Amino acid sequence: MNDYNLLIDGKLVPGALTLPVINPATEEVVTHAPRASRGQLDEAVNAAAEAFPAWAQTSVDERRDALTAIAKVVTDNSDELAELITVEQGKPLREARREVGGTAAFFRYAATLEIPETTIADPDRDVVVEQLPLGPVAAIIPWNFPLFTIAFKLPWALLAGNTVVVKPAPTTPLTTLRFGELVAPLLPAGVLNIIVDDNDLGDALTSHPAIRKVSFTGSTQTGARVMAGASATVKRLTLELGGNDCALVLPDADPEPVADSIFRAAFTNNGQVCLAIKRVYVHRANYDAFVAALATRAEASVVGDGHQETTDLGPVQNAKQYQKLLGLLESAARDGRIVAGGTAIDGPGYFLRPTIVADIAEGTEIVDDEQFGPILPVVVYDDLDDAVKRVNNTTFGLGASVWSSDVTRAREVARRIDAGTVWVNKHADLAPHVPFGGAKLSGVGVEFGQQGLLEFTQRRVISS
Repeated sequence: MNDYNLLIDGKLVPGALTLPVINPATEEVVTHAPRASRGQLDEAVNAAAEAFPAWAQTSVDERRDALTAIAKVVTDNSDELAELITVEQGKPLREARREVGGTAAFFRYAATLEIPETTIADPDRDVVVEQLPLGPVAAIIPWNFPLFTIAFKLPWALLAGNTVVVKPAPTTPLTTLRFGELVAPLLPAGVLNIIVDDNDLGDALTSHPAIRKVSFTGSTQTGARVMAGASATVKRLTLELGGNDCALVLPDADPEPVADSIFRAAFTNNGQVCLAIKRVYVHRANYDAFVAALATRAEASVVGDGHQETTDLGPVQNAKQYQKLLGLLESAARDGRIVAGGTAIDGPGYFLRPTIVADIAEGTEIVDDEQFGPILPVVVYDDLDDAVKRVNNTTFGLGASVWSSDVTRAREVARRIDAGTVWVNKHADLAPHVPFGGAKLSGVGVEFGQQGLLEFTQRRVISS
């Protein structure tokens, strides 16, 4: 494969160290990626700090032009980027292509936004409220969407006038590094910097005194560490953290079409999605039919290398997550009844059969915790009020969905669920103009839309 380099101060530079990148479908080393030293991290942050004053003074139109140019270069190189995503992340190539397309679309949308300046009518004073850039931003990217998650952070940060240091996950650095190589000529030196670590530089980055904001997507446990690291210098934070999203199926829902939609929302990217459906609550009247419909879809799914056109589900992304899921399969078999899947696939690669678990309830690991993989528990309920109470009895609150043939009733139930986003008859329907953020331990702040843009700004009030 191509040589890869860090991006520091507008230059493509080798890492002081290297780390192997594994293809999760074969368990073979794809290549060795550059790995930054602590000194290189400091160089990247200092470059962002030095580039900030000039970038903050550019016009919004200049920044919009840069975002549009980035969207174009992503589109022009979509085949190469999609191939890299499949090689290092494992998802089917058609899903990787959608990830690339979504990335370009988010950059194009962000280029349409305005940075507001508002006035407050007052007979005793003239008040203007401005939104100013913050300074260097750290953007920390997870391994499940190594390109798309960049588009959750970078276009908003750049449009607001900030400079950025991006740190991808160590198991999926290649797509991000190639993105940096493509984008480097489109931005002034130091405006975008990309470093790679082996999970050893995160604390140094989030606590660095020159970083003024951290935008992080990942687990709640790591998010708490980010918050602690940022506290000494009172950095701004946007944290999109773990979820244990439920789908609440009302008694009047048609099992077949609803099961089809829920299966897709649970198993897209092999269930490795923060917003994937991770537990389903079904009324007893439809429980058996619904479980059977999910099991049919699980058994029909083709698991394999993402390069094969027939593949529905690729591998689990990394060995650590794979081992965690093997443990969850054991506990799920002990605590419930596996009606489909439940096994690993022999041979190389981190492959698991999509698994449906019935006759299971709260108080078990697979229901209470975020599995982040292709295992779906289905829980029975008899009373809707009790079901809503049980759905809300979690420390997570990222997303949820309510399914019913009566949309008005479903919306009423949705308003009773404690989550950042509650969908009706759909799930994980993200759009760049719709704000997205978690409740409870699932996050701090908002991404996307005008509200997401303001997260990257400092308010200044001029009163005279």
